[in-house]
Amino acid sequence: DPAFAPTDGTPFTIHTRWIETEFVNEIPAFTAPAAEDSDEEPGRETVVVEVGGKRLEVSLPSSLGMTLARTAAAGGAKPKRRAAKKSGPAASGDTLASPMQGTIVKVAVEEGQQVNEGDLIVVLEAMKMEQPLNAHRSGTIVGLTAEVGASLTSGATICEIKD
Repeated sequence: DPAFAPTDGTPFTIHTRWIETEFVNEIPAFTAPAAEDSDEEPGRETVVVEVGGKRLEVSLPSSLGMTLARTAAAGGAKPKRRAAKKSGPAASGDTLASPMQGTIVKVAVEEGQQVNEGDLIVVLEAMKMEQPLNAHRSGTIVGLTAEVGASLTSGATICEIKD
């Protein structure tokens, strides 16, 4: 708009209400080119990134996105991995581990008890919120180390569930 860059020597005339009172919007709206047979626009590539624990797809110019990814891979950079999942217990094989740092406020099982998949094992408290941890498989509780009031770190073993 000429009001932002006067060429005839007039003073700068923009004021705080200018956009509401004097601006005439004649800027055409952006219309994306019609997508052809592919999901991606020509010259663009989709990259998956993780931000705050959530995976997002980002479309970048092909000269930027994959070049950076290849450069990082060639330089020996490795993607960062989380030690434990954010939602649900961190369970692999027989081991039930804490998915976060917290304090045990309830132990719902005993050593040697039979449990079914989905049964409550312990309740963790973190930042004044309670998180129930359930059995990831059916079996017998072995090596239960959980006690009410105990503090756990992320990834700490709570017990094992054996067949």
